Amino acid sequence: MKLLSFIADGRPSFGAVKDNGVVDLGTRMAPCTTLRQVLEAGRVAEATKLVASTAPDHALDRISFAPVIPDPGKIICVGLNYRDHVAETGRTVTEKPALFVRFPCSQVGHLQPIVKPKVSDDFDYEGELALVIGKAGRHIPASRALDYIAGYSCYNEGSIRDWQRHTSQFLSGKTFAESGSFGPWLVTADEIPDPSKLTLQTRLNGTVVQDTTTDLLITAIPELITYISTICPLVPGDVIVTGTPGGVGAKRTPPLWMRPGDTVEVEISGIGILRNKVVAEPA
Repeated sequence: MKLLSFIADGRPSFGAVKDNGVVDLGTRMAPCTTLRQVLEAGRVAEATKLVASTAPDHALDRISFAPVIPDPGKIICVGLNYRDHVAETGRTVTEKPALFVRFPCSQVGHLQPIVKPKVSDDFDYEGELALVIGKAGRHIPASRALDYIAGYSCYNEGSIRDWQRHTSQFLSGKTFAESGSFGPWLVTADEIPDPSKLTLQTRLNGTVVQDTTTDLLITAIPELITYISTICPLVPGDVIVTGTPGGVGAKRTPPLWMRPGDTVEVEISGIGILRNKVVAEPA
């Protein structure tokens, strides 16, 4: 099942894709008003039954996509998690995963514009696999970690490279307003039993700039969940963005930055294509 958050007729809601349309679950699953609340309440099975018996309420091309989880409690990103990206940055593989965070205001949905900030021209793409936590846990063993995942989505972890280099900490370049994107939807975990068998490709104006398979992650998804849940409890709706492969614009000669007017796409097998235009922040 493909779950999504969206706006239709000026009203934010959530639902599921069916027959090239959207079943609006926000009108049928009170008191839940967001997809995150559905996950918190453990009502995904109920949503599945509703979708099976309900005709779409909206055409897919008549909604505005929101980030899959517009209101996550945590967005935890993993840096330097593909060997080719570690190599192109001139760094060495660390024993433990490098973590940083983004804030909800830094992300937009599928087909919504991502914003190049006016303070920088060094706006870079990072195509990544994102996962959404479906049930709460702490000290989760790797052997059971996949059981805690609600599903998977695409993420463009847009990065402002000169600001990222201001200090040894990444955050200042990683969470500019509306600089990243998350979508188009959440494919539930039952449809992706093994997230290590996916292909990931990023395209800028139709040209492939990143191309990898998720079995090449340095720290695999189960071990990421174990590590992060040792630090803090994971709860439904939390998002983990698992890392970008080599091919980022900053490490090309000359650098390849995203510019206003560009189109960037992140495609992951079994999930779909996340597509966004780049716009300039108003002066």
